[in-house]
Amino acid sequence: MTALNPASLWLLAMLVVPLAVLAFAVARPGRFGTALLVAAPLPGLVAALLALGGEPMAVTFPVLRLSLALDRPGAILLGAAALLWSLAAIVLPSFLEGDRHARRFVVCWLLTLIGSLGVFAAADLVGFYLVYALVSVPAYGLVAHDETAASDRAGGVYLAFALLGEALLLMGFVLLAAGEPAGSLRIADVMAALPRSPWAGTAVALTAAGFALKMALVPAHGWMPLTYTAAPIPAAAVLSGAAVKAGVIGLIRFLPFDLAGSGEILVVFGLCSAFYGVAVGLTQFNPKTVLAYSSISQMGVLATVLGMGLAAGDAGVRLDAAFYGAHHVLAKGALFLAVGVALSSTAGRSTSFLLLVAIVGLGLGGLPFTGGALAKLAVKDGLGKGLVGTLAVASSVGTSLLMTHFVWTLTKLTGAGAERRVPRRLWVATAAAAIVFPWLLAVILGGAVASLLEPAILFASAWPVALGVVLWLGLVRVRGLLPAVPPGDIVGAMERAFRASYGIADGFAWLDDKLRQWLVAGVALLAVTVALLVAL
Repeated sequence: MTALNPASLWLLAMLVVPLAVLAFAVARPGRFGTALLVAAPLPGLVAALLALGGEPMAVTFPVLRLSLALDRPGAILLGAAALLWSLAAIVLPSFLEGDRHARRFVVCWLLTLIGSLGVFAAADLVGFYLVYALVSVPAYGLVAHDETAASDRAGGVYLAFALLGEALLLMGFVLLAAGEPAGSLRIADVMAALPRSPWAGTAVALTAAGFALKMALVPAHGWMPLTYTAAPIPAAAVLSGAAVKAGVIGLIRFLPFDLAGSGEILVVFGLCSAFYGVAVGLTQFNPKTVLAYSSISQMGVLATVLGMGLAAGDAGVRLDAAFYGAHHVLAKGALFLAVGVALSSTAGRSTSFLLLVAIVGLGLGGLPFTGGALAKLAVKDGLGKGLVGTLAVASSVGTSLLMTHFVWTLTKLTGAGAERRVPRRLWVATAAAAIVFPWLLAVILGGAVASLLEPAILFASAWPVALGVVLWLGLVRVRGLLPAVPPGDIVGAMERAFRASYGIADGFAWLDDKLRQWLVAGVALLAVTVALLVAL
């Protein structure tokens, strides 16, 4: 390991501390407490703040050919993710009280945490792939924890999509490494060598497809509604907020923004996801499912931003996308925790509570004075003023419409067992973080925050939100006419097609049995021999 400056020690502690907590949780589960779970992500938060303050952050292990480095886009996402993981951990001990599988859940939680934080700082292909796998695979234990039929199905679908994404990513990484003439595995080196690589197009396509699966872009989105609906609320909060950003940082790291490229393809998939998530989300009545489709929509917006940057060869769009993603981390985590608060008691559905939920939710649409307003403004220039920019504004209207629908679904909730354990004070703290954190981040980054309060800018942020709320008031009158779409929508059709293939498999088995008979095999061998003689 190379010599470390004091700031970089926090980068190393970001992985070492959760590993130590994991070892303690396995060795002495009976004495495991809230403080360790809450503290495990905090070195990542400190590292992010130091990196944003200009401290150089890098750790290299030459023998293992592994390295960590933290730039501003990674630090922005890391800070938000670490904060959400720490806040969500507060509820875990009470949530797992009396659960016979508590230790298993904690192990999966900490493994996913390590991957979720490490992916923002991994600076080489091998290290990135390892921590990316930790984001994906151990999360199965969080999704399927309840061991119900719904959670088993959701876990199976999730794992299938996750492993497919891992396979695509592995192939892409192999081609990226093959295109680096000096044999370096550092991400900066392989991306610098990409323009001269004979496999550049295929490598970028495979890696982008792998990250698109993680972000649940349409049509690879079906796993997300099933997963977030089945997962316990603390798990859904961190998976929807923090873990899904592994796909975002992947696109930030591995798209060749320094070269104007075919980003239009990513823009198309992004816009389709942005509107599809809203359209199907409006047909759902489980608030967790509504939030899942909202995440599909928001990841579509992020893909559109990155696609526009790729098409224009604008590397600066990476910082804007990271800022947008950081707000989504905290806002979506807060909204999932709000479901737990609403299940806790009638006080969880009071007017003051629902009003604060609405502020956080409508912040995703750009409500003025919220962190979401800053996030929307951050990506506005990158989206342009043409057709894509107009559609982006329309997506803000759709997001506001969907979030109004979400608030309405909260008022219809009834009690639900173990999920009735999210403290209201914890939720208020998370909601405050979603509103305030982007403003603090803008100040740290040196943004002209005062100019964002000009009347013209406030009006441009407010009218799409107001229109979305008004549209919902009209939509609620014809709610009975909306189609009934099951969570996961196309997954059901995929499962039916897979089951139908069982009959084809039986047919192939019958054919194989017949072909292996001596008479048939002899005739086939004779035919092949004659064909070869004729060819000669």
